[in-house]
Amino acid sequence: MLTVIIECQDHEPELAQTLAALVAGAVEGLVSDVIVLDHGSSDGTSKVADAAGCRFYSQWDIKDILRAARGEWLLLVEPGARPQAGWIDEVAEYVSLNKGPARFTASRGYRRPFLKRIGRRSPPLELGLLLSKHQAIAIARSDMQLAEFAKGQKGRRLSSELIPSWVARAAR
Repeated sequence: MLTVIIECQDHEPELAQTLAALVAGAVEGLVSDVIVLDHGSSDGTSKVADAAGCRFYSQWDIKDILRAARGEWLLLVEPGARPQAGWIDEVAEYVSLNKGPARFTASRGYRRPFLKRIGRRSPPLELGLLLSKHQAIAIARSDMQLAEFAKGQKGRRLSSELIPSWVARAAR
């Protein structure tokens, strides 16, 4: 039903945290597969992906990746991002009733200090992006990165929270 796609480079610990948070979704039958797109990592990223049963690519064409995705919906997230309790039921309901993209809500427990939020533009995938495979294929270009799929997408806001990836990177 849902394919999770993560793009990374030297994000071994962050990837492990994200994959651990997705296990419950796989157990519940929501997450059908996870695809890791790597940009030449020199750490153990490939080993983490392999141990978790992910499909790992170090060279790819995004159009081919999207066509090969098992799920009819895609969840694009940054390595280190972790959906919080309740996300499985909400995402399952959302994809069964809606056609447009959606994003998670920022976690109230993990917010940047006020002065660091002012004038700062959030990364395009900071809150993830849930979109249909059909929509992604329609806008895909061979040289696209995942963050480009989020640009210009006005998605609905899910009530489920996502701990952003910067939290995992800051703990390194």
